[in-house]
Order: sequence, then C-alpha cells, then structure tokens
Amino acid sequence: MPPETKQGQPYDQGFDLAYSLETAIWIFDIDHARVLKANEAACALWMAPNEAELTTRDMGADMSPTVAQRLQQYQSDFIQSDARFTELWTIYPNGTPRSVMVVYRGHRLDDGRMAMKCEVVGDSADTAQNLRSAEALLHTDVMIMLFGTEGPSLYLNPAARRFCGGSELVLSDIFEDQFEIDAIIEAVQRDGEQRRLTRLASHSGGGWFDLSVKGCSDAATGQPALLLTAIDVSELKEARDTARHLANRDQLTNLHNRSYLQNHLDWLEETNAAAGSTVIVFDVDRFKLINDRYGHAAGDTVLRKIAVRTRAALDAGDLLARLGGDEFVIVLPGPHDPATALNRIERVRQAIGAPILHGETRLDATISGGMSHVRSGSDHFAKVLREADIALYHSKKSGRDQVTVFDVDMGQAVDERERLEVALKQAVVNREFTLHYQPRLDLSTGRITGVEGLVRWEHPTDGVINPDDFIPVCEETGLIDELGRLVLEMGCAQAIEWHQQDLALDLSLNVSPRQFADDDFLRCLDDLAQLPGFPKGQIELEVTENVLIGDPVHIAAKLRRIVDMGYRIAIDDFGTGYSNLSYISEFPLHCLKIDRSFVAQLPSAGPIVQLILTLGQQIGAKVVSEGVETKDQLDWLADRDCTEVQGFLIAKAMPADTCATFVKAYTSAPKPR
Repeated sequence: MPPETKQGQPYDQGFDLAYSLETAIWIFDIDHARVLKANEAACALWMAPNEAELTTRDMGADMSPTVAQRLQQYQSDFIQSDARFTELWTIYPNGTPRSVMVVYRGHRLDDGRMAMKCEVVGDSADTAQNLRSAEALLHTDVMIMLFGTEGPSLYLNPAARRFCGGSELVLSDIFEDQFEIDAIIEAVQRDGEQRRLTRLASHSGGGWFDLSVKGCSDAATGQPALLLTAIDVSELKEARDTARHLANRDQLTNLHNRSYLQNHLDWLEETNAAAGSTVIVFDVDRFKLINDRYGHAAGDTVLRKIAVRTRAALDAGDLLARLGGDEFVIVLPGPHDPATALNRIERVRQAIGAPILHGETRLDATISGGMSHVRSGSDHFAKVLREADIALYHSKKSGRDQVTVFDVDMGQAVDERERLEVALKQAVVNREFTLHYQPRLDLSTGRITGVEGLVRWEHPTDGVINPDDFIPVCEETGLIDELGRLVLEMGCAQAIEWHQQDLALDLSLNVSPRQFADDDFLRCLDDLAQLPGFPKGQIELEVTENVLIGDPVHIAAKLRRIVDMGYRIAIDDFGTGYSNLSYISEFPLHCLKIDRSFVAQLPSAGPIVQLILTLGQQIGAKVVSEGVETKDQLDWLADRDCTEVQGFLIAKAMPADTCATFVKAYTSAPKPR
C-alpha cells in the first residue's frame, strides 16, 4: 500500500501547482498499482468524484499482464535515466475506453521508490482502427524492432523489450553470429526482405524465432532502417527436434534405428561414398533364454549394456544401429582392409563378453556376427546386408560366439535353401506330399498289427524326397503347421480306407511340438474324428517328450480331450528328451517308443532300454522299439517282453498299396515270452 498521506495535502510540494491546471495530471505508484495524487482534471478523466475516491481504486484489479510489464519497463527506465515517454494510451475508467496522449516521467517518492508522473497532452483524434492497432502493438507477443543501419535500436515494442531486457540495443546484442547479421543485411539490400528460422540471444538465454526482416525508412528521420518481426517458435522447434530424434532413434538403447540406418545407407550410395565400407550384423546368443529365465527387464538391461559397450569400442565415424529385438548393425566407413574391420569387431566382442549385472544377478552374454564388404561402387547395401545376414547364420550354425566373413560358397548355399523354401510352399499348396508306411511287428503274435506313417515329398522333377531333407526347413519356416495338417488328413483318410477293407492296422502319425501347441490343433482333430468310418482307437498320435514340458495339469487335460475324440497317444523317441516321471502316470499314454539310438547300442544300452520296458508295464502302455536292424537286437528285445518292434529288419517304409500287400502276406513265428 502507498504511504499514508493527509487527505487534500500534496504528496510533494511541487504538485500544488498541478491542482489548478486544466490538464489532467496524476502520480501513479507502479509497485502497488494505485493513484497517489490527482488534480481535478485527472479525476474527471478517470470519472472519479474526487481525489480521495480515485486513490482508493485498485488499478491492478483489471490490468492486463502486458500493461503491468510495460509499466515495469517504464520504472526501470526512470531509475536508470531521466527518461520521458510520450505515448498513446487507452484507459478504461468505469469500463469506458478513453484514448489519450500521455507524457510519462519518473517521480521519486519519499520512501525512495520510483513512481510515475502522468500528464495528458491531448485527446486522441485517431480512428478506431488506428487505436486498435496501437493497442494490439502493446499487447502482442510478437517482437517488433526497428534498427538504423548503424547504432542502437530506434524502437522496441513491449514484447521485444521483455525479451531483450532493456530499452536500447544493437543488432549484435541479439544475434549470436556477426556473419548472420552480414548475411541478413546483404539479403535485404538485394531482395528487400529476408526470412529465416534463427536463434536470438537475450538476457535470459534466448530462443528460436521465425524472423522476418524488411528494409524500410525511419518515420522520424527518413533514414534507411531495418524492421524486424520475430515470432517465438522455441516450443515448436523443440517438439519437432524431439519428434525427429524419436523417429531416428531406438527408444530402448538410444541408438540409431532401422529407418535412420536405411537413410544413411541411401546417402552413402547417392554420394558414391559406399565403396570400401564394411557391414557387420550381430545378435545376442540365446537371447530368448535370457528373457525366459530372468525376465524381459533383464533382457532390456543386456541390450542397453551391449549398446553402450559397442559404441565405446567403435570409432567416432562408425555407425551403430539397432534393427529390433537383439539384432544390431555396424557400418564401418571405407576404405579399409578386412583385417582392420575384424580387429574392430573383435574389440566389440571382448567388451560385450564382460559380465553384466541386472540388480544382483550376473548375466553373461556373447554375440554372433556376420561381416560383408562393399567391394565396388556398383554394390548396393541391400545386397551387402543380406550377405552379412548369411554370414551371421553361418556363425550360429558353427557354434555361436564368433564372427564370420561372408564368402561366395555361403551365398550359393543360402540361394539353394531359399529355392527349397519357395518350392516347399508351392508343394504344400499343390499337395505334393504322400505317406509311406513302415510296419510294426507284434512280437507275441508274429503279425503286423500297426504301421507308422512317414511323409515323403513327391517332387515333380526330383522324385521322392525323404523327410530329413525338408522337415527341418519346414520347422524353421513355420510350414510344419500346414504340412502337419496335411499329414493328419492323409493318414486319417488311409486309416478309414483300410478299415473299410477289413485290414486291422493301428496307424501312428507324428505331431510336432509346434503343431501340438497350435490353437487349431484340437479343432482339426475333432473335424477328422467326425468323418464317416473314422476308426476310433486305431489312430495313434506320436508326440515327443518336449511336448510334456509345461503345466502338467493343462497338458494332461489336453491329452484326455484328444483321447476322448478316439485317438491314442504315444511318446516318440522316449528317453532322449525330458520327462517328469512324477507326472507320466497322470497322462493318458498308450505307447512308449524307444529311440533307435538306444537300440543301436544294445546290449550296452540294455539298462536304459530295460528301464523303459519296465516303466511301460507299470503304466499299462505298450513299448515299441524303433530302428531294429539285426536279429540280435530283435532277440534281445523279445527276451525282455518288448511289445512291438519297427525297423529295416522287418521292412522299410513303403507306399500304401505295397504296405497292404506286405501286411497280408507277412508271417512270422511269434517270439517266446
């Protein structure tokens, strides 16, 4: 609040003369936004009945922030110098706009603070449009500055003064680079105007502005001048810079991402700077195991640490990007010899190999990589990246934790594999597959009581292809799902046909772990079980021990649903995988098949085979020995009550018609029990 004064007494003796003047004069306390003294003319201007009432008004109640800032600028100027301003102001006494020309001077109060003496020198006769323009100029956040060709500023609007922190400045005060000033002036002299996005300096640090500079004349002197209009776009530029950063960066590791990598490689090709460059693709060995065992947070820790260590092991000009997952790419700009590139990636491998801590858990990570070079200006990075991927695949096949340099032989092998994949996809569509059947001999009766259906690819030009040559590719590419459904359809159709011919044979069909886990697997089995003539209890589905890993309750329920449909369950290659014996009895198993590797090692593998035979007897499942190729093996198994045998000694797999004939003609003396 202003210091108390005795009503009717001037605040200072010099104000006595103002009371008799017809010109409106008042003293304004800028700090408290109140009128301290006013003559009658001022009271009339403000529509106040008397001075006492006017001094009680809180002028700051409806004062805009812009006006308040402008008054503070005046106060600063009054303190620094004997400043005087003449400006057109619009006041709002009792809400009624009144535009007047006012002269402002500093007025020192008794307590030392700086107030303002205001003197009206005339009413404005300007048009409403001009009055509004002046008001807009006062309130706008756009900076407007007028400079002569030399010397200090000629005019700064309130926004410019707020930014610059003063009433006078020269161009070099707001531009960070004299070269930019010279370039702007040159452009204005040549074109009349210049517009650019630039950074302007201020007492508080500066910011980014959309700057427009036009050549003009000073209205007061007629001398050449520069009119600067600047719009603050700092937030917009920061948002765009952030968006650009996010578009080019991987969020987890802050490395460059696939999009940036592709743009960078395109630029290298367009500028003919690609020749001699080296591309290294690497990923983390058994990264899925880290995620599964320790959680995805631990996996993220590994990826971030690998990014940091790799970046530190590379040179400043090398590019490192994360393609996604655990796959990274390094681009070493050429030219340099292969030995240098190998030395660089070896530094990376050594750095990554150090222990990684996730909380208190120690994680060990290794990488496998593939390397290729841009050998000439005609090489494209798409080709080089593919070659590096091929070399990476070779590193993994060779045992991991190594980097392989691409050679032509690798490319030929991959080309052959890709042709095989394409041919397999077409083969599935064209149903180029058939089943051959290998008989199983019942040792107690000497009769063929069952067969195993084994898929063959009847290639249009290469003839019959065995499963070992295409099943691994199907499993890696996911074609095993479609092929598995096709095998089930063919097997069930054949079982129905044999059943209608009164040929009593159990038929076993292999089911892959991926196929078993498929949500559509049960639906497919149910559809087949609804076919007319479906021989319930005669189709056996062979699954591996790995299928039994997981929630035993869920697995047991799924197996029981399959059995309820009319199928039987066998475990193939029993003893070579993982079996939780505590749950074996909970599963509805009808058959255990001893893997051929144990049979081949008889009699040295006898204890293992005997254990499986005993287990089968205990859970009520028949036991079938695969891979029986000698009479000694057959006799050993017969002496120990093996239920059935299967192998080349009995018969090889054969087409359906041949197999039916073989089964009907086969006779063998039963083995003694």
